[in-house]
Amino acid sequence: MKSEMNSIPVFVTAAESSSFSQAAEKLHVTRSAVAKTISPLEERLGVTLFNRTTRSQSLTDEGSLYYESCRRALNEIKLAEDILESGKLQASGKLRVSVPVLLGHFCISPLLSALAKEHPKLELEISFSDRPVDLSEEGFDLAVRIGTLADSSSLVARKLASHTMVFCASPDYLRQAGEPASSEELKHHEAVTYTRSGRVLKWQIKNEKGEMTEITPPARIMMDDMQAVKNIAITGGGIAWLPYWLVREQFVSGSLKEILKDRSSGSWPVYAVWPRTPHLSLKVRLTIDKLVSELPAMMAAIEAQI
Repeated sequence: MKSEMNSIPVFVTAAESSSFSQAAEKLHVTRSAVAKTISPLEERLGVTLFNRTTRSQSLTDEGSLYYESCRRALNEIKLAEDILESGKLQASGKLRVSVPVLLGHFCISPLLSALAKEHPKLELEISFSDRPVDLSEEGFDLAVRIGTLADSSSLVARKLASHTMVFCASPDYLRQAGEPASSEELKHHEAVTYTRSGRVLKWQIKNEKGEMTEITPPARIMMDDMQAVKNIAITGGGIAWLPYWLVREQFVSGSLKEILKDRSSGSWPVYAVWPRTPHLSLKVRLTIDKLVSELPAMMAAIEAQI
């Protein structure tokens, strides 16, 4: 394949020259080297590319057709190289992205807005929803999702970052109900829980043996919006399990208190997912690169302790 690709610039140069000798001078090779490149090319294609006489050469009809295609291909390659070399790789067209509501507001939308500024021809549309959208059916180029992904042969995923989940409650609630010291005690408390697609999200916590386990929270108040879960927890509605970046300011102000610190529930992965296609578009590739390179630092900055 390499030799076949190398034969194309030689053929184009020969086609644009009056003879193989002139082509050889342009390429800084011998005339026989040009001839030895063209002959195998004609054999592989099964056509005669040049009309040859002792005094001149010209392209056959098949040669002219092949030359036009090769010339366009080389021009495209040269254009791509020039763009990369000048650093002016620009995305264009509409980019539709689905993001989780709160992570989208806090972290994703600022990065995508910066990307749009870097690429003036890019038209950005962001949809904020915790619902796992059907990318192909609903026309999204990309989605950002939190947590374990369902198996899918039609989607490609790349991990972007991860965030810490913490248990928390208001000081007033803890004064009245007491502070749980174990996963068993946690089961006997009021819970403000987050639901996704109509199902209560299970809590993850280390048991007394240090093993990560899942428990179904004793849910009396259930909401499909984490900001609402946080707000109810602040007013004393019960214990909540939320991303650290979402409640960090409340820990600092004292309106929420972190509990069960020694039973750290680990972290949740954040992924970019997009429809599987033979060729990834430039706008999607640049978006993924932007999120991979900058989202972890942004989330780390939000989670940083004072």
